[in-house]
Amino acid sequence: MPASSRRVVLTGLSTLSPLGMDPDTLYRRLMAGDSGVRAIKAFDTANMPAKIAGEIDNFEAKTYITDKGHRRALKMMSRPIQLAVSAAQCVMNSVDRTKIDPTRLGVEFGAGLMASELPELADAAMASANCQPGAVSLELWGQKGIPAIQPLWMLKYLPNLPAGHISIMHDAQGPNNSITESDAASLIALGEAFRIIGRDGADMFITGGCESKVHPVSLVRQCLFEQLSKRNDNPQDACRPYDRDRDGTVVGEGAAVLLIEELEHAKRRGAIPLAEMVGFGAAFERTHSGEGLARAIKAALKDADAIPADIDFVIGHAMGLTAYDAFEARGIAEVFGPQGVPVYAAKGALGNTGAASGAMELAIGVLALQNGAVPPSRNHVATAEDCPVNVVHNQAKKVAKPYFLKLAYTQLGQCAAAVIKKWE
Repeated sequence: MPASSRRVVLTGLSTLSPLGMDPDTLYRRLMAGDSGVRAIKAFDTANMPAKIAGEIDNFEAKTYITDKGHRRALKMMSRPIQLAVSAAQCVMNSVDRTKIDPTRLGVEFGAGLMASELPELADAAMASANCQPGAVSLELWGQKGIPAIQPLWMLKYLPNLPAGHISIMHDAQGPNNSITESDAASLIALGEAFRIIGRDGADMFITGGCESKVHPVSLVRQCLFEQLSKRNDNPQDACRPYDRDRDGTVVGEGAAVLLIEELEHAKRRGAIPLAEMVGFGAAFERTHSGEGLARAIKAALKDADAIPADIDFVIGHAMGLTAYDAFEARGIAEVFGPQGVPVYAAKGALGNTGAASGAMELAIGVLALQNGAVPPSRNHVATAEDCPVNVVHNQAKKVAKPYFLKLAYTQLGQCAAAVIKKWE
């Protein structure tokens, strides 16, 4: 429990994902074993080594943002920010604002690196090009390149603007922060919101994350610096978390928003809790031995006044990366024992939704508690010898205990874990 004894409940959630634009559709399709990974449609990948992604089809922010003033602001938002404000709107549509003090409503949001649309920098790049192929003149950049860039260009791509736009749209005048710790961002954002409510710094938070790695610049960067699956001819089976045949991750995109609040505040406004957040822990992993991740898990369990045997299932970070899946599995095994607690992996079906993944996958866990079953992990056939975990695969797992744990980490070592309890 939080040190202050203020109980924190989750009263709303929304997900925009490659497997559907609402939580129920996402859960139903995960249970059916569907995949949202396919050949990229958004741009030409002919010269790319990776040609597949967990891509969202036919997303249009105006479908979700109906206020005329806020609609005008959409033109100043990149795709990840549009995903974020749309997911936040889905959560807030059912909230009676007359029952909320705006000065006690906060926003904690996770975001990743947002790549610029190429046409917006094309004129500046051409103006800065030297006569030598591939060379750029910094002198020309200063003289002609910078003036060719639209003055408000950067405002579409700043990672603090998902939180900024959401707070403006919903008059959230309480604590506001942006978390940019890569794939762990939205889980850390949730943890910060949980702590602030616990110490009576706010009553309610809009929290979550957004990211789109389905972008030509992002994909080039991922191809250069990330281990991406080479299974372009078999996209649905490409990402294989914890599996002996894993060969890399798959990029994705999405947004997930969670509404959390103090229990008595929820009762006063007549909200029905979906689950209770009872613990959070964070730590730093120095050596990728799994020790740091284990400390984060242990801290979350201690905060929740729970022991490993209380946890029904763990939702892993599970990217399908050769080295990192193994490190993660060692951390889980250190706490729960080898082949101990059942572990679910979502990225085989969704791809890596980056800064959205922590909130997205935690939402899946809440849906599993509500529906009584954990979906099977797609593309897991045989657990690798270097991954000593008990992976939920082949068929769904019946929920038998009221707690689950969601973990996340970055490849630079930040680790986070949250314990969620079924609301009864």
